[in-house]
Amino acid sequence: MPQTVLLAEDDRAIRHALERALTLEGYQVTAVADGVEALAQAHKTPPDVLLLDVMMPGIDGLQVCRVLRAEGDRTPILMLTALVETADRIAGLDAGADDYVVKPFDVEEVFARLRALLRRSSLENGAGPDVPPKEARGTKDAFPSSGRQIEAAGLRMDVQARRAWRGERELELTRTEFELLELLVRNAGIVLDHSTIYDRIWGYDFGPGSKNLAVYVGYLRRKLDVPGAPALIHTVRGVGYVLRED
Repeated sequence: MPQTVLLAEDDRAIRHALERALTLEGYQVTAVADGVEALAQAHKTPPDVLLLDVMMPGIDGLQVCRVLRAEGDRTPILMLTALVETADRIAGLDAGADDYVVKPFDVEEVFARLRALLRRSSLENGAGPDVPPKEARGTKDAFPSSGRQIEAAGLRMDVQARRAWRGERELELTRTEFELLELLVRNAGIVLDHSTIYDRIWGYDFGPGSKNLAVYVGYLRRKLDVPGAPALIHTVRGVGYVLRED
């Protein structure tokens, strides 16, 4: 069975071009022109993944995302946005989106991000094996296997329940934030380079010009850090990131 995509984009030319490209790629696509139709279609026939334009008349993509998440719908959501400011992208993540692509975009990047979201969703739902990721460069025991509970630097995570705490405070994390934090916790004290993180979390290295990882790390820091407590995620310039409690 082909995987299903619900595409909501008010620009007719972009909508038709994406619908055709996705269909040729092997997806079963339902394309709508606004947020009202998107919600109606998502309720009628839940898709495997949603591709939502942020700026739509009436109900925009962010509102669609908020409604679905409030209903407990965890279907992966990829946002299409012409907004380039970090704050605008954070608004999308805060609404519950899993990832975003900035217009104008390369359709191959859209395909790569959709594949990554669908692969992660499939693993979470038990539809495929949890294949161990590649070793981090220069590390011997990166990505060790562990049980349900993992802990490091004052953080505790229940991987199966997808819950996380710093001390006694539970953290409200999106799907991508949780997976990024899990990766860092499992490799506490190890510097993970950008390519390794992209490969593990998104299944694709978007290159040195991408701001995607920096945005997610920044948003995760906002949720982790508290006044008077040490920072946990540290930037190693020119290399990547490491989780440690200094």
